[in-house]
Amino acid sequence: MAAHASFRALPLLLAALLVCLSQSVFAIKFSIPASRYPPAKCIWNAAHPGALVIITANVGPGEGQRLDIEVVDSSEHKNVYLNKKDINGEKRFAITAHAEEDIGVCFRNYLEAGVSDGKARSRVIDLDVDIGADAVDYNAIANQESLSGLETEMRKLEGVVKEIVDEMEYLKTREERFQATNISTQSRVQNFAWFMIASLITLGVWQIFHLRSFFKRKYLID
Repeated sequence: MAAHASFRALPLLLAALLVCLSQSVFAIKFSIPASRYPPAKCIWNAAHPGALVIITANVGPGEGQRLDIEVVDSSEHKNVYLNKKDINGEKRFAITAHAEEDIGVCFRNYLEAGVSDGKARSRVIDLDVDIGADAVDYNAIANQESLSGLETEMRKLEGVVKEIVDEMEYLKTREERFQATNISTQSRVQNFAWFMIASLITLGVWQIFHLRSFFKRKYLID
């Protein structure tokens, strides 16, 4: 009986292990100094198109400071997902990634007008970024659909597996695109090589006839 119980528990252990290994949660705590014209401090994370991204920022107190947050991607046009000014305390934002780009959470800590900049000021930020299946509130789903603990874990595992499948599909698409690029590049290199060979042969023949004509004019050869 103990052996049968162990075999029944094995899939659950493997599922739990897979969920633990597949976590895409990013958490960081840092301090950002204040200035009149502060540079942006950005934290970047990779996200797939359609992925849910939950950003939780816990901003510490900072007298005479104004902290702004902006969420952008790494595309050429730098799409702006949200832009909030003067955030304080714990704030939670949700966005959906539009493209296969990195998502950047950027902060600027401004020193407010009238505040002396002789003293160094800064604010502490606790930042959590949950992407994909980790951004889904499975506890709320479990309460809404009356799911058991095992069903909730299976639903979470289903989301993780879907992310893995999507990642594999994306890698397959990239591989096909790179293969097409390699074939196209190889064809162009070959065509260029044949063009260079033909050009060198043509130039060599022209030089032979040109030198022959020159030597004849100089009566050096018949």
